[in-house]
Amino acid sequence: MPALDDLSLLIEAARRSGEIATSFTGKTAQRWDKPDDAGPVTEADLAVNAMLHQTLTAARPDYGWLSEESDDGTRRLGQRDLFIVDPIDGTRSFIEGSDTWSHSLAIARDGRITAAVVFLPMLDRLYAAAAGAGATLNGQSISVSDIATLPEATVLATKPVMEMQHWTKGDPGFKRAHRPSLAYRLGLVGQGRFDGMVTLRKSWEWDIAAGALIVTEAGGQCTDRTGQPLRFNNPDPRLNGVVAGGDAVHAALLSGLAQTQATP
Repeated sequence: MPALDDLSLLIEAARRSGEIATSFTGKTAQRWDKPDDAGPVTEADLAVNAMLHQTLTAARPDYGWLSEESDDGTRRLGQRDLFIVDPIDGTRSFIEGSDTWSHSLAIARDGRITAAVVFLPMLDRLYAAAAGAGATLNGQSISVSDIATLPEATVLATKPVMEMQHWTKGDPGFKRAHRPSLAYRLGLVGQGRFDGMVTLRKSWEWDIAAGALIVTEAGGQCTDRTGQPLRFNNPDPRLNGVVAGGDAVHAALLSGLAQTQATP
């Protein structure tokens, strides 16, 4: 099964990423601020990205490449298969010395994710999924929660998501929690540790691709903020927000959201 072969490749690459990243000390790693307030990048991000590009494209030379830390172009748009990579998701957390940053690696075929890994080396948590084969955490099968209503639910979201203008009836009623890495948030939803996740901002494909498959292979739903299916390898690699959760929570979140455009 090609997706399982690709998954094995991603798992090995994710573990190597962890070895490289943890060889740097977050607070002392050399860092820069990206143009246009795009956030920080460190020498660890760049070292992981270089290894991933070399290793993955050598193993699959006909696959395209999309990474937060690589210059983008149009060549990938004509390629059926695509690596979608965030070398370190949660760079600010890495800089702060936190343990909740992750490596997010995925493969898309014809716009759909087929293999995915989210690895948190400081916590030794490796989420993995292949299309049609289910999702795992450290090799054990995982599934989304079966919470049925928003008042029972705890949802991962930033404070701005809770502002009343985003919800048709004001306070959506769920309990809010937060983790800095979008990929990790989706892994936690797939694990059933949290009941849903919402982000209303435009979201980069590399932040979402791996976690989206983990949620769906764990039995959940993961769409954009309007309920449309997520498609990857877009000319503009940003998605119109993301809503994830078990069937009931996902439906309730979509029903409660005011359908306005995602903010940049």
